[in-house]
Amino acid sequence: MPGEISITTDGPGLYEFTDRLRPHLKGSGLLTLFIRHTSASLLIQENADPEVQTDLTEFFARLVPPATHSSMSYLTHTYEGPDDMPAHIKAALLPTHLCIPVQEGRMVLGTWQGVYLFEHRTRPHERRVVLSFLRNG
Repeated sequence: MPGEISITTDGPGLYEFTDRLRPHLKGSGLLTLFIRHTSASLLIQENADPEVQTDLTEFFARLVPPATHSSMSYLTHTYEGPDDMPAHIKAALLPTHLCIPVQEGRMVLGTWQGVYLFEHRTRPHERRVVLSFLRNG
């Protein structure tokens, strides 16, 4: 049964939405998630220590700095600001879809794993994630 959820972001960072997926799961099968945007990503990541999300956000900010940084002077796609093309680069490096096994209505995630939207833009956005659940049998 396909569905879609909306996730509001207020700048760069990881936004956990694991709990919002549970109502869509009945039985066993495979949950597929796809983000309908080219400047955000999806991740399965640790959800126990918030420092993990902070460190990931900081790492990618250093890996792909804004277009105003001297190392990014070659960028030409900056129509929506200095975070525009860097956000597309980050989304090209990270997954835009996830497949998660489901058993008896529960995602088969590790003890400390959660599902996250990784926002790469600096201004707030309303992001849409498409869900598809393929049941076994």
